[in-house]
Amino acid sequence: MAGIWLDVLDEIARTCAAHGRGDLLQTVRQKRAQLLDPTLRVLVIGEPNQGKSQLINAIINAPACPVGDGRTTVLPTVVQHAEAPTVSVAQAPPPAPGRATGAAPVTVERTPVALNQVAAGVAGLVGRRPGGGPAYVEIGLPRALLGAGVVLVDTPGTDEVAGIGAAASVAAPARADTVLLVSDSTRELSVAELNMLLHIMRSHPNVVVVQSKTDLVADWRTVADRNRQHLAEAGVPATLIPVSAALRLRAAAADDRALNAESGFPALIARLQRDLAGKADHLARAAVQTVARTVVEQLAAPLRAELATQEAEEQSGPISRLHAAQREVDELRRCSTRWQNTLTDEITDLLADLEYDLRDRTRQILRAVDEAFDTADPLVAWDTFQDWLERSLVEAAEANHEWLIQRCDWIARRVAANFDRYGYDVLPPWSMTMPEDIGERLPELQRPTVDRFTTGQKLFTGMKGSYGGMLMFGLATTLAGMPMINPVSVGIGALFGGKSIRDESKQLLRRRQATVKTAIQRHVDDFFVRIIRDCRDAARQVQRMLRDHFTGLTEELQEAIVQSFRSAKQEADTDASLREQRQREIRLKMTRLAAVYEQAQQLTGARSAPLLLEPQP
Repeated sequence: MAGIWLDVLDEIARTCAAHGRGDLLQTVRQKRAQLLDPTLRVLVIGEPNQGKSQLINAIINAPACPVGDGRTTVLPTVVQHAEAPTVSVAQAPPPAPGRATGAAPVTVERTPVALNQVAAGVAGLVGRRPGGGPAYVEIGLPRALLGAGVVLVDTPGTDEVAGIGAAASVAAPARADTVLLVSDSTRELSVAELNMLLHIMRSHPNVVVVQSKTDLVADWRTVADRNRQHLAEAGVPATLIPVSAALRLRAAAADDRALNAESGFPALIARLQRDLAGKADHLARAAVQTVARTVVEQLAAPLRAELATQEAEEQSGPISRLHAAQREVDELRRCSTRWQNTLTDEITDLLADLEYDLRDRTRQILRAVDEAFDTADPLVAWDTFQDWLERSLVEAAEANHEWLIQRCDWIARRVAANFDRYGYDVLPPWSMTMPEDIGERLPELQRPTVDRFTTGQKLFTGMKGSYGGMLMFGLATTLAGMPMINPVSVGIGALFGGKSIRDESKQLLRRRQATVKTAIQRHVDDFFVRIIRDCRDAARQVQRMLRDHFTGLTEELQEAIVQSFRSAKQEADTDASLREQRQREIRLKMTRLAAVYEQAQQLTGARSAPLLLEPQP
């Protein structure tokens, strides 16, 4: 009968050993020994004053557990079969430092207690040694139900699962075959009791709710119906059996079968007998199924966590560094394009601005020249004007070069700003300076050739003007009977000669001024062409130097980033290979856990909810 479930349980044990879980392996071994034990261990739990001790007394029809006002169960009480009534207090040695609880069975020492001191023993007043380990009371009685293999365990009243086995491991729910939760009929199941049931049902398949003290409540059937409704709503598949210990003991004393049936105990005892008869088959299968679920959940949890961790590390580990290195390569490529475009655009703008600046400065000089030579005579003011013109052109050239230097420095910083994210100074180690021979580079201003108004020219011009005047007025005076040459004609001729000299002098001055303006215009144009050519050459030279400097810097960065990318890729490939191998191992383990779980579920033939073996998103 035990062959099938025992094979599954042994496979669970081997699985625990393969996963290195010695604690779970010890638990499975204890469950194996428990299921092979022919006795049925019944654990009676519940809140204080619910009638647990009286229930045990009524089941075996003997005053085994002390009851009454002021009687409190402090130590768990194990009621089992014995040929003669016996009482003893069993106590384990104090736990050794570093030894896990339940890691291995320990030998207990039993201290006999007189029968009349059972209450004191259960209250923990006698039989215990100071400084010892957990203790419990063992009571042996010659009863048929106990002789058949039923062992009843009374526990101290508590509303928490952790408090049930706090006194001794013998009262732990894991060591029980059947769990009886006792709740009296004076009230419905409390929230604490329902939580206790939910907790126990996760690890224990055989739980019965015993509704005690039905003799004290007239409408106990209504309470029972409400309790069944609460169990159904909470999802607790536990059977509820209403009983009355007082009616059971009274019926036993009077040998009244009808009263015994009314007490409800025949149904409870029949359930215990069925559990005892089916322990090696039905109960064992259900227990193995529950053990399989618990073990698989605990073994799968770290595997799921490891898978989730690996998925998280995949985004933050070598793969992340590979992606970061790839982003750095792409960013450097974009940076290279940006600084080249910046350099080209700024140099183009610089050349246009330099030409406009120099053209504007020369236009201002030419306007000053025009204004000066509209009135000045080049023969008189040339030397002073020549010094002023040369000084003005030198100042214009120096200002234009100074602006060129400032703009080139600004362009170098503007291009270097594209490399700010790399965290170090990338400005070139050189800088432009003002040339010292800028005045020597200017074209030499040649004195223009202008016409002078000599004395002979003045005499000749005066004679031509006076002759015409004298002749014209002399002819007019002959009509009046005067000779052609007379004082009037001579005076008029003198006036005309002076006017001719003045007009010719003004025309020569205008021609000299126009000649000088034209000469200066050509000289300024030559100056503009030469200076703007020098500025263009200097700007182009700066462009080439900046291009070479930042190209070398880009190549250095590219070499470092590409090397980092290769290292990150190699590391990512290695990590991905190891992670993939580990994930295959984890999924293989999960597949085996699922197979073990499925094999355990097939023991009862019932379809159970599947376990979540994959990591949740």
